[in-house]
Amino acid sequence: MRFAINVPNFGAYSDIRALAQLAHEAEEEGWDGFFLWDHIGSDWEAPIADPWVSLAAMAMITQRIKLATVVTPLPRRRPWKLAREAVSLDQLSNGRFILGVGIGSDFGREFSAYGESPDDKLHGEMLDEGLDVLMGLWSGEPFSYQGAHYTISNARFLPTPAQRPRIPIWVAGYWPNKRPFQRAARWDGVVPLLRGDQPVTSDAVREILAYIHTLRTNADPFDVVVAGGTGAMEPAEVTALMQDYAAAGATWWQEGFLPGDTIEDVHTRIQAGPPKLS
Repeated sequence: MRFAINVPNFGAYSDIRALAQLAHEAEEEGWDGFFLWDHIGSDWEAPIADPWVSLAAMAMITQRIKLATVVTPLPRRRPWKLAREAVSLDQLSNGRFILGVGIGSDFGREFSAYGESPDDKLHGEMLDEGLDVLMGLWSGEPFSYQGAHYTISNARFLPTPAQRPRIPIWVAGYWPNKRPFQRAARWDGVVPLLRGDQPVTSDAVREILAYIHTLRTNADPFDVVVAGGTGAMEPAEVTALMQDYAAAGATWWQEGFLPGDTIEDVHTRIQAGPPKLS
């Protein structure tokens, strides 16, 4: 099981220099990853930083930790633009980037404020097509595509990702809705969520993996990414919690921070070091 810091990209976290320094500190203190939300905002009063510029800054002053968007709402992106950005970041980080994707939400008017449809079903279709487009463009070969939402005519993108066979893709979704987990089973990992911001328990992890394993067609490694906060817990409690999640099949724990948390809160938790399994 590996351990990451997960923070928003707005409010106090819009300071890209501060984010990069936190990523550097996390690497120094033995954390395995630094993951960033991907929001564009609408009429929000909070300042917002572009997650891709932020991750590029992190990549420049780290050497080991994984960097990821958790998660990028692919339906509000042009997939060919995302394909180029993701490969550039993967090359810059020497193969340390993970792309987390989902359908997004119009809760903060991040679709409707810009004249985009807020329809979740439409976004699911766009997500599936967008992932097909990413695969075709990341191949480095001439690529054409005709879908309901995207059309590409004889495009070729170079360079290819630094990672082989490609950049890992994690898919987010709300359990027990089945469609997101059917989608996730085709890729490299899942970021499960529960409605009402309820924590994803170890029992939920077991249910999710049991379902996904009925759909997987290969034995490649598959990540399950869970989140929570352990800063107020006793070390023995944290160890027991991590052991429980690991036994259930979780492969990543994200130490999660919310917009109300300060940069100093994150700094303090990073300095305490990642959770321990024993």
